[in-house]
Amino acid sequence: MIATEIIAASDPSLITYFFLSNLAGKGIILLLGGSSIVAWTYMLAKGLDLKRVHLSNKRFEKSLNQQGQALVDLDLTTLQTRKSPYSTLVLAAIQAFYRWDGTSEADQVKRKGQIENALHRVLALKTHDYEKKMVMLASIVTVAPFLGLLGTVWGVMDSFGGVAMEGSATLKSLAPGVSGALLTTVAGLVVALPSVVGYNYLLSRVRSMTVELENFASSVADRLELESR
Repeated sequence: MIATEIIAASDPSLITYFFLSNLAGKGIILLLGGSSIVAWTYMLAKGLDLKRVHLSNKRFEKSLNQQGQALVDLDLTTLQTRKSPYSTLVLAAIQAFYRWDGTSEADQVKRKGQIENALHRVLALKTHDYEKKMVMLASIVTVAPFLGLLGTVWGVMDSFGGVAMEGSATLKSLAPGVSGALLTTVAGLVVALPSVVGYNYLLSRVRSMTVELENFASSVADRLELESR
């Protein structure tokens, strides 16, 4: 009690408000602090990963166009050493292409179906890779404000409960506890706001790269169909 009065008498600051919070409030603020570190780590890691994949795809597409070589004549061993999603699509499509070597119309239809199925499987896997780590970030965006609100409600309830037990209500007795309780709402917003911006940016990048991946897969299927005639 004496320690609380000493803290309350000091100059207002976030540290002061933290120590004025009840035990639940302190725990929620620490949890939100950890969530903020996780969110920023995920955003930076995901952003760098998407940039790396995008550049890798563009390099492969550029080299493919510069060579001017038919897809069916590409070296499969070389393709296996490339780690971009584009190269994985081309490799899967070529492998499916060679599963049918007939020249009849029925064989051509089967070959086309095999190529499309192979491309769809790779598209599903790579789209899932693009979306990795987004669920955790979305969870932090959603939960952080509610955690802050929970801490505030709990702190205010605790403050009024203490006043009720003492039998007197004054601004001096309520203000420290309420200030500490409101800090959890501030912490929740501080965590949620940058996370929302980061999540929306990363989500737009994922969607854009997914469309590019689908368009590239479609162009690969078209090229193989023309080369099989």
